[in-house]
Amino acid sequence: MPKTPLRAAAAIGGTADDIEAAFYEALQRGDIDALMACWADEDEVFCVHPGGPRLVGATAIRAAFEQMFGNGAIHATPARVRKIESLASAVHNVLERIEVLTAEGPKHAFVLATNVYHKTVEGWRLVAHHASPGSAREPSESSDLPQTLH
Repeated sequence: MPKTPLRAAAAIGGTADDIEAAFYEALQRGDIDALMACWADEDEVFCVHPGGPRLVGATAIRAAFEQMFGNGAIHATPARVRKIESLASAVHNVLERIEVLTAEGPKHAFVLATNVYHKTVEGWRLVAHHASPGSAREPSESSDLPQTLH
């Protein structure tokens, strides 16, 4: 498969941020090839859509996104990104603002997603995407509350 500009840029020195931007741009364009170019070429990559099952492997992930794109592009815009990064991995927690077309016109829904990136021989690539069920209201952010485990 010939290298796309995305793959070439990532191999030369792109960042996890570059792959994340390319991922959301591909969603907004409904471009399955560009979207799949963001994923690592590994058997254990996984994706969980809001309320959906765990999809393991590129074939399952591609099929799910192709089905979603059958209804049109996904107008998801990342916001309020929180990052933990190291030399070879990065974890981004993202508030996705999603535009949904309703009978009353466009409305917004909000989803919290976690994107995990690894630095591979091809450059930075997405290895996991996990999205929470959506809500009509933007979730608040609480960092000063007492910490409890589950």
